[in-house]
Amino acid sequence: MNIFYVDGKFLPADEAVIPVTDLSVLRGFGVFDFLRTYGGKPFHLEDHVKRLERSADLLGIPLPTPCKAVEDLVLETLKRNNYEESNIRIVLTGGISADGFTPDGKPRLLIMVTPLTKMPESWYEKGVKIVTIPYSRFMPGAKSINYVHAIYAMRNARKDGAMEALYVTSDGYATECTTSNIFACMNGKLVTPGNTILPGITRQVVLNMEELSGEIEIRDIKLDTLLDADEVFITSSNKEVVPVVDIDGRIIGKGQPGGETRRAMKLFSEYTLRYAGK
Repeated sequence: MNIFYVDGKFLPADEAVIPVTDLSVLRGFGVFDFLRTYGGKPFHLEDHVKRLERSADLLGIPLPTPCKAVEDLVLETLKRNNYEESNIRIVLTGGISADGFTPDGKPRLLIMVTPLTKMPESWYEKGVKIVTIPYSRFMPGAKSINYVHAIYAMRNARKDGAMEALYVTSDGYATECTTSNIFACMNGKLVTPGNTILPGITRQVVLNMEELSGEIEIRDIKLDTLLDADEVFITSSNKEVVPVVDIDGRIIGKGQPGGETRRAMKLFSEYTLRYAGK
């Protein structure tokens, strides 16, 4: 059985509970971060915990323990589960509220470690379809636990046979997917949005890859421009680098993973192998 960390205690999953009066339950008020391991090592743990802290600051939730202590708790939770590879979810709840609405400043820290979920090979070999949905996230720089809209978007995406849903603003800009960042290859340049998004850790690793050919631009992308891109791919902690070959039924490029996308996939794979010490 999974062992979770809950507010100062390590507990079996079926005993890992919090009060129903916590604002995370009552109002969906809280933040989280998510990462995975490579070779048993949590991927860019420090960066993920710093992002958790930034999310908490934006929502006004005090981190109950220093970042380094959170990192140590993650490592201890990993040790107590001892999986070959793991998914790690760190949650900071809003805490109990006297009036059921106003935060009292006593959040709870939760750390959940589960076995790594392997994604379908077909995603990487053939590419995936995504669909668009009109939406502008509130406070996009904060990784909030409130995923009502994302769950709704993904429900509709799956009905259309899509793997992800891409948010498009009211003025026609493609920003990010429900749990992924997006890249486009256009005229020899690699372009990714930089405003009104939650910048992913995997996205940043890709941006730091000096071996990628061509110029990199961080700028807004109109949906119409994205649909005319030579290649499109998405990135996230659990999905890594995934080619996108179809957006709303519109075939992207040649309808198969392109050369620059395959290059990004290969470079990221090599990076994670080095990270794992292999």
